[in-house]
Order: sequence, then C-alpha cells, then structure tokens
Amino acid sequence: MSAEATNPVSEAGATGPDAPGRRRGRPRIDLRRLGRAALLGATAGPAIRDRLPDAIGHVAEAHRAHHPEADLAVLRRAYVLAESSHRGQFRKSGEPYITHPLAVTLILAELGAETTTLTAALLHDTVEDTEVTLDQVHTEFGEEVAYLVDGVTKLEKVDYGAAAEPETFRKMLVATGNDVRVMSIKLADRLHNMRTLGVMRPEKQVRIAKVTRDVLIPLAERLGVQALKTELEDLVFAILHPEEYEATRALIAGNAGAGDALSAIAEQVSGLLREAGVGAEVLVRPRHFVSVHRVRLKRGDLRGSDFGRLLVLVAEDADCYAVLGELHTCFTPVVSEFKDFIAAPKFNLYQSLHTAVAAPDGAVAEVLIRTHQMHKVAEAGVVALGNPYSGQEATDQTPGGPGGPGDDGERVDPTRPGWLSRLLDWQQSAPDPDTFWTSLRADLAQDQEVTVFRTDGGTPGALSLPAGATCVDAAYAQHGEAAHSCLGARVNGRLAPLSTVLQDGDTVQTLLAQDSTSGPSPQWLDHARTPAARIAITGWLQAHPEAAKIPAAAPRPAAGVTTDRRSGTRLRAELPGTDTPAVRPAGCCTPVPPDEITGFVVRGGSVTVHRTACASADTMRRLGRPPVTVHWGDTDACRVTLVAESFGRPRLLADLTEAIAAEGAAVVAATVEPPSEQRVRHTYTLQLPDAAGLPALMRAMRDVPGVYDVSRARHPASPRP
Repeated sequence: MSAEATNPVSEAGATGPDAPGRRRGRPRIDLRRLGRAALLGATAGPAIRDRLPDAIGHVAEAHRAHHPEADLAVLRRAYVLAESSHRGQFRKSGEPYITHPLAVTLILAELGAETTTLTAALLHDTVEDTEVTLDQVHTEFGEEVAYLVDGVTKLEKVDYGAAAEPETFRKMLVATGNDVRVMSIKLADRLHNMRTLGVMRPEKQVRIAKVTRDVLIPLAERLGVQALKTELEDLVFAILHPEEYEATRALIAGNAGAGDALSAIAEQVSGLLREAGVGAEVLVRPRHFVSVHRVRLKRGDLRGSDFGRLLVLVAEDADCYAVLGELHTCFTPVVSEFKDFIAAPKFNLYQSLHTAVAAPDGAVAEVLIRTHQMHKVAEAGVVALGNPYSGQEATDQTPGGPGGPGDDGERVDPTRPGWLSRLLDWQQSAPDPDTFWTSLRADLAQDQEVTVFRTDGGTPGALSLPAGATCVDAAYAQHGEAAHSCLGARVNGRLAPLSTVLQDGDTVQTLLAQDSTSGPSPQWLDHARTPAARIAITGWLQAHPEAAKIPAAAPRPAAGVTTDRRSGTRLRAELPGTDTPAVRPAGCCTPVPPDEITGFVVRGGSVTVHRTACASADTMRRLGRPPVTVHWGDTDACRVTLVAESFGRPRLLADLTEAIAAEGAAVVAATVEPPSEQRVRHTYTLQLPDAAGLPALMRAMRDVPGVYDVSRARHPASPRP
C-alpha cells in the first residue's frame, strides 16, 4: 500500500484548481500540516488522552457530516495505534508515513463510509508495514476490522515472487466477495498513492498507472464509486497520455468562463420547475479532464455548454419524471440522448435519467435527473450503502468472518453483484497466477452486461453475462463442467449454433448429450468470452489431448489446396493421409498474406490455419497437437475484416471510408454498432489488391481523429453474395 511520492503533475497542479478530479467543496488535505499535527499528537501528554487528536480532525468532521451520531472513540484508538506503529517511517516525499492512512481515511469519510470502514482504513498498513499483528487488531477492534485489514494486506514478494501482485489482487477480490468494504479501502488507498506518485521513476509510474487503468478503474466503475473512478481516470490520463492531458488542461483553462452558458440554462430550468411546483435543486456539474477529452474527440470544437452538465436533484422517484416532462415540454429535447437508468438501473447500482435539451440560442445542455439518494449512490456506490452486515444480517452471522450464511444457508449481502459472483467462481479454476491475471483484465474490460433467460425452469431463471457472450458462455454459466457435453442450443425457440452471440432479453435453452464422456471442441475457445468458459474448456482439452487427435490413415504423400471463401486467398496444406483437406483461416487471429502461418488438424479432418504467434496455436502445441505445414497461394490480393474502435463524432464514418479508399482498399461490407458510452465500433470487410498494404491501411485508419484502435476481427463477417 506504500506507493509514495508527490504528484504526477506539478505541485501547483496538485493543489490548484486544475488538479485532476478536484471537486468543489472537497478541500485537498495539506500533508505538511497534517504531518506536523500527527507528530504533535504523538508527543501530547495524558491531559488530552481522551480527546480526539488534532490530526484526525478532518476525518471526524467529514464523518460526522454523514453520521452525526457516530462514536469517534474507536477512531481515536485506531489513530493512536496507527501513529505509534508507523512512528519513524516516512514517505519518499518526506511526510510522516501516518499521513497516508489519514488521507485514505479522509477520502472514505468524505464518501460517507461508516465507522468500521474508517477504523480499518486507519489501520490498513499496520499489519503489512509494522510490527502490529492481525491478532492484535482482532483483539483491539474486533472481527470485522481485522477482516478488512487482512483483506487489503499485500502478500510478500519474498514468498510469492513475480506472482505477488496477481495473487494479492486475487486475495482482495475473494475478501471483497465476503465484504465489499475491502475493495472500497483498496480504491481509496490507490487514489492517494496515485495523487502522490511523482517522485517515483517514470517507468514505475507507468506500470502503476497501467494496473490502475486495467484493474482498479474498472472495479471502481463496477462498484459504482464514480467519485474515485473519475479522479483515478484523470491521474492515469496525466501519466499515460501527458500531451493529451496538457492539451485538455489548456483547453479548460482557456474556457474559464464556459460555465456561464450552463449557468444561464440552469437559471431557466430552476424558474421553470418553480412555476411547475416541482421542488428541485439545479446544479452545474463541470466535466473532469477525461470527460472533456472524450467530448472533444466526439464533437470537435466545443461550446461553453460542453464543459459541464446540469444536475437536477429531487426528493422522490416520481419527481424525476416530472422534471423530465417539464424539460421536454419547454425545451427542444435531443431524443437520441435520452436514457432511463431509473427503470433499468446499471449493473453497478447507478440510477438516473439522462437527457439533453437545446436552448433557444442552439446551445445543447446534457441533464442528469436523480433523487438525492440516487446521487449519493452514484458518487459513492457501495460505500454509500454503509455496513451490509448491520442489523439482522450481523446478528445472524456464523463464526468465521463477515458474511457468514444466514438461516437459508445462503450469504446475505445485497451489495454483492452478479459480476463479482461470476469472478469468484472462475478464479477458483485458475490456479496459475498468469492465467488469473490475464483473465481478470479481460473480464474487467467487459464493461457492459446482457441478461438472458433460461427456458428449462432452472434456478436462477435469469443469467447475467458480459456483452458479446455466446451460447457457449451461457452453457457453462448454467451447467458448469457438465457443459462439456453440450450439443447445441435454442435461442428464442430456434436451434442456433454455439457461436451465436446473445442479445439482451434472449431466451436460451442449452442441449446436453446423454453421454457425459463427450467433451468440447478446441473451436469452442473461439466462441467463449467469459473466463469461466475459457478456463473450463482449456482444462478439459489439456486433460484429454487425445480427444482432439484425428486417427491417421496409411501415410501417403499428398497436398491439399483450397480457396478460403471469406478471404479470397489460396492456401496449401501438406497433410499426409488425404488428397484435398479442407483448409480455412482461424477466427481467433484471421491470418492473411503475408503472415507467417501454421495449421492444425481439427475434427472432421479439415485444417485450421493460425498465425504463428497466435495464442491458440501456442495452446495447440502445448497439447501436443502436431503442426501441419501450410503455404499461401500465388495470389497477392486478400480479403480481411477489420474492427475500428472510436469515440463518436460527426463525419467519422465518412473520414474512415475516405482513409480506406485512399489506401486502395475496396469495402465489401460494413457495419456500425449503435454508440455505447460515447464509443462506436465499426466493422469493415475489405478487399486489398496487395496483402502487403495491410499494415499501412491499419495505420491510416488509426490516424483518423477519434479512432483509438484498429484490429483484425476475431470472427470475420461472411458477406452475402
């Protein structure tokens, strides 16, 4: 927990109004003054023994703002233990080390965390960095505090080596499954470390920022802690993209008066709602740095109203819709911007109405409408829910740590979301740290979910799966390892291949073979999106390498040549035992000339061709599958499917097709998915006159403003003739 230093931006930026993630009304703690107060508190005599030390005055004030009746005596005892145990330790920036747990605790207190969480936050580094033991914490502060402290304590590199970081995250996630407050403390800990990262070596800053981007920010999003997520995004933005960050900072500084446009609209909205008799608080909410950057990429030149949004807070759910009706009646609504996350909340607890209205002068203002309680949850997520084990749940716990089973044998915790349950399930099947770390990042990259429904009457009737999940994923989510014998599926009452991508609201019935000895095909790995499915399939294939082997006939020299209908290229496979084996490119890496390629025999005697560096090819080799020599034919032309990921903006499609045409490629087919979270996914099937021009084509597409990634499609489209 001890990533010390100053700030990734300048010291002036760290304390000034341009600091990333700075929110009005939330003063940044003064570490030097806090350090002096901590030292004075350590040397104070017995006359103030029962008085709250000055060093945690900030924490007490923030805590009492949310919990007026809170008992601060336990915080005083926790501070005394933390200060005495960390005494003599200093951060790399020169402040006493106690300033770090104090700052972490203050972050959580401002979000409204209850006393147990704050107590654990004060002590979160004692077991890791001092002589204090977990048993001492348990004796002094109880089982819950000890559980939280243990959950965020790192594993030693001496014991785990290079696996220490992934195994530490595994330990924290398992602990989070029993008590989400563990991850709340970890997120606040990482936020303060990111705020004070500047004196570390640049390469270490980048490494920590990348882990924060890939793991901690998605976790903050999934737990709904937007206040921490947005500031972490800005801090990562400053380290990984310093030029774009400086350009955005200069843009915001150069439009200091941009809020006037929104303020004028806010006054109109306030007057409108007063006349309608709707009690509401209308606020101007400035965008954070990354949000401004995304809007600029989407819309190009920004107007004053683009630098923020209006936030309307009301008392009841019904008032939200009353406000929406008044806005859409008296202003011109932008229909495409309307979203109802009250009737259909996001999977991270977020609820709000989103809309956008146009003022008479043409300025467009985005508006968020929510109740005060929704706003609290939107900012603090699971932190705002307090102690999930208080009241009846706490009294029903069985020994062994927080989150014991209730009377029905099931864990009672409404804060444990479906994605976390899935993560806890699949991590048990990933004993290898590298597999766990890779799967965790891939799982967290899935930032949307779909809900599908079982038709066989099983429990649960609804399955939550990441967007892009297929029937293979649904089978393993329903049946676990029994899905090895899956033969097919019915989607919305019709037979469908296992590769079918499921949509929100689909009904799914998986069909299992009576013979439980049958197993999955290696091709299922091309269709699996969830770590649970991929780990289960890979494990079965490794345990049954003989199942995928094709019995060899009497050897006779032969070579097969085929033309791939999707790519239009000719492939030659030298496979003893057959004259003309079917040869096709693999969907996982979509090889095209002049890629270096290798082939493997699959069920039915056909040959699947992979790029030599493909991960699936490595898996085949580890399973002992003999490679087949394959060659490209004489033709230079090729057909390839590319996926362009971009931020939405006007004329983006026209600019992309123009860049493609400039490289001499012909568009065979193109699809554009509906925008999601201001991001757009374009899929192009292209015919190139010369395969050697593919790298230049991909570079040209990446250079189009707003496009942040171009890659080969995992499942290339097959256009109709």
